Amino acid sequence: MNIPSLIFWSVFVLPLVAFLIWLMRQDKRKGVTGLIILAIIVIAGIVWMYIKTGGK
Repeated sequence: MNIPSLIFWSVFVLPLVAFLIWLMRQDKRKGVTGLIILAIIVIAGIVWMYIKTGGK
């Protein structure tokens, strides 16, 4: 990954994911389901990015 990509991940993606995890943990009834959905979305985004950039 290049520097702008690392900046994007560190400034936008990681805080957003951390906030969403914290928010979903507040809901005791559906917290686990939300975390599983969040994990699937994050993994799908990483795979999509890898496919679109060709692994560069």
